[in-house]
Amino acid sequence: MQSTPNAPTLVSLFSGAGGLDMGFEQAGFRTIWANEYDRAIAPSYRHNFPDVVFDGRSIRDVPSDDVPEAVGLIGGPPCQSWSEAGARRGIEDPRGELFFEYIRVLRKVKPQFFVAENVHGLVHSRNIDSFRNILKLFEAEGFDVSWRLLTASDYGVAQDRQRVFIVGYRRELGLRFEFPEPVKQRVNLRDAIGDLVDVPIGPDSPVANHELHESGYSSIFLSRNRVRAWDEPSFTILATDRHIPFHPQAPKMIAQRGGGKMLVPGAEHLYRRLTIRECARIQSFPDVYRFLYSHPRIGYKMVGNAVPVGLAKAVAARIYADLENAGSGKSKAKRERVRMGGGQRDQESHPSADRRQRIVGNESVRA
Repeated sequence: MQSTPNAPTLVSLFSGAGGLDMGFEQAGFRTIWANEYDRAIAPSYRHNFPDVVFDGRSIRDVPSDDVPEAVGLIGGPPCQSWSEAGARRGIEDPRGELFFEYIRVLRKVKPQFFVAENVHGLVHSRNIDSFRNILKLFEAEGFDVSWRLLTASDYGVAQDRQRVFIVGYRRELGLRFEFPEPVKQRVNLRDAIGDLVDVPIGPDSPVANHELHESGYSSIFLSRNRVRAWDEPSFTILATDRHIPFHPQAPKMIAQRGGGKMLVPGAEHLYRRLTIRECARIQSFPDVYRFLYSHPRIGYKMVGNAVPVGLAKAVAARIYADLENAGSGKSKAKRERVRMGGGQRDQESHPSADRRQRIVGNESVRA
């Protein structure tokens, strides 16, 4: 991916395949340092973000001094422990505790803003006390904090995916982040993947990653309809191939006696999973992004765990505009510090850099 050399800089944690990074890049930012521990994902990130300094260690093993200062810190700590489909152990789970590593890096990076995103289970009633503590931790670091549960289809993404976004501005900026309003024009499955109907499917397809993994369907998967029509957004793209939705060429599943759903008799041949590229399109990844994997199952996992690029871009564009407006009233030197995120010390120690709100419900109010 290409970005402007003098764009506002970012440090990216728990980067995954880079959906959040790509959305911020499209909005005018530039990632200079990224961390992702999953070795199956790392090749894809390195391939698609060749100019970013990539660290593949566990964030727990990364000394604070190894992380450069930047204008922004972005990332989504692993969400399995918060997921409503997972163990639901939250902050007590070692993966949930990675939020504290995010805070540690936040102190070192000294960003003008941060963005942390996670699954909607983070704000479920069973997790609300932990969530409030997380917000307090961010506020204690000197940030005015806003949060909201966003639906991807409200921001030009062909998918009913919900994610929690927490955005903080350093208090001295005097800024209050306002989440962007939903767009009027919605994107459906025909918009996202309609042009792929006649493209051959398989590892040799002319469209990268336009392949699928054939496996059985679990009873849970078949318990409800898994087909969305062409003129609708997709169901959420999950990170397991066995739960990938059916292609919209198939008719919607029908009820069967005794409960659950079944394929429409006589149309069974129309039911197939979405390909990895179709899932990536639904996640709003451009076709130039190539996913590298040893097995399609890993490809589905990377795509399903990613932040939709279009959703990330919507949030990033608002932040970019806020920083530009804040900088317009400052001295040239101050604006440069906001843009480069760390001044001379950052440039010397990391040559790669060249290359009081209180939370009330879903809104933030000034204290």
